[in-house]
Amino acid sequence: METIVLDIGETLVRDDRHWASWANWLGVPPHTLSALVGAAVAQGREATDALRVLRPDMDVEEAYRARAAAGRGEHLDESDLYQDVRPALGELRAAGIRVVVAGNGTVRAGELLRGLDLPADLVVTSDEWGARKPDPEFFARLAEVAGAAPEATLYVGDHPAEDLFPAAAAGMRTAHLRRGPYGHWWAEHPDVVETADFRIDALTELAGLVGSAVPDAADAADAPDAPDASPGEEDKVVRRGGLRSVR
Repeated sequence: METIVLDIGETLVRDDRHWASWANWLGVPPHTLSALVGAAVAQGREATDALRVLRPDMDVEEAYRARAAAGRGEHLDESDLYQDVRPALGELRAAGIRVVVAGNGTVRAGELLRGLDLPADLVVTSDEWGARKPDPEFFARLAEVAGAAPEATLYVGDHPAEDLFPAAAAGMRTAHLRRGPYGHWWAEHPDVVETADFRIDALTELAGLVGSAVPDAADAADAPDAPDASPGEEDKVVRRGGLRSVR
């Protein structure tokens, strides 16, 4: 690999503060909203659907602007980063790998991330590009800035439908990160096992993948038994539902 691209939410940044701030804005206990987010993830729905359960008529974008106007907009500092972020990105840079941080987020989120001075060559969000994952346009823009051919670019993320599948469709190598609600819940789904070139539990594992030509043997051993099962049979394994439809 020549370039490694990393998603933002629940890959580099913990979402604790994000959902706690929404709970505070809506006047509900944080654990209530967290439970609803978990239910949305398990049902293969957008996590923001949890907000609409509490406020069915909510316009999330309008509510976001109202929060910002009230001085309760986005905030991001060092405590929001997972502990393995700086060590992992620094190790990759030291190995001569181009590091790009690119994921769904607001213009403000991009400013806050760049303010943390991460060891990365580029930090950019979807709103800054005007294209949001899993839109192919996002990955087309990513290919332009990667500085490497798609087959020499590894995209790392937790969300199968927003990270793993569209990156693979764009010809990139993929690493599914078992982190956050989506990363853990869907980790053993047959679609994920089939699509991911690598499956990892921590970003510090990435340095060991540099130069790898094939997925790690340990990852292959993680795949469910009965590899010859028909698609209909596989759908019954571990998780219910058609994951590829998740958005």
